[in-house]
Amino acid sequence: MPVKKLNPITPGTRFRVANTFAELTTDVPEQSLMEEKKSTGGRNNQGRRTTRYRGGGHKKKYRIIDFHREKDGVPGKVATVEYDPNRTAFIALVHYADGEKRYIVCPHGLKVGQTILSGKGATPDVGNALFLSDVPLGSSIHAIELHPGQGAAMVRSAGNSATMMGKEDRYAVVKMPSGEVRRILLTCKATIGSISNPDHSLESVGKAGRYRWLGFKPRNRGVAMNPVDHPMGGGEGRSSGGHPRSRNGVFSKGFKTRSPWKHSDSLIISKRKNNID
Repeated sequence: MPVKKLNPITPGTRFRVANTFAELTTDVPEQSLMEEKKSTGGRNNQGRRTTRYRGGGHKKKYRIIDFHREKDGVPGKVATVEYDPNRTAFIALVHYADGEKRYIVCPHGLKVGQTILSGKGATPDVGNALFLSDVPLGSSIHAIELHPGQGAAMVRSAGNSATMMGKEDRYAVVKMPSGEVRRILLTCKATIGSISNPDHSLESVGKAGRYRWLGFKPRNRGVAMNPVDHPMGGGEGRSSGGHPRSRNGVFSKGFKTRSPWKHSDSLIISKRKNNID
């Protein structure tokens, strides 16, 4: 079972739903593919706080992930499946035939010992990186490039996948996890399959302290502030605050912030699903 309900032996475990990490094969990362990751605490290079409610959290190192998958024609063998504190998905360590080691975002169902390939000669199997021109219709894909050679920019978080809907001229028609249907150049790469850790959305943190371990501080509600600090602040007693809006006065429900002249509008066939009436 991928998630487990903890016994309520403490107040913090009463509502905790944790990952079993059954897919992981090791807890020792590859040292040559790690680098320092400094915590900003929400401060910029002048030391001024630019993002509130950030700070603290457990120290962690960054795992260098291969989002480009440019080792075309070189087979790689999956050595381990590991936890990555910097993302919701798991990562897989791949040993290539030329001796190089790289991390990739682990697809769901990828096993240790499996061989993966990228480029023109690759088959549409889980973990292989193909050009969109070679991806069969109806396939589930992830780690999709927006521009050729850019590296994976979309569909990279736990459990997500996009669907190959069709091909038009020099574009592939892809349905995104949000429901948006858009065109992407056929010369861009994508990886076959969905992303690992699909039960991430079922997890429950269980207690406030765990959010502090993740580097988040308590967030103050706007209605609890004074009018000088927030548009929803002030009023006698517990006032509603009016229509929900941000600290800068931007409406938070239904107000469109996307630029009407964005260059990618011509590539979007249908917009994402919207739950707001």
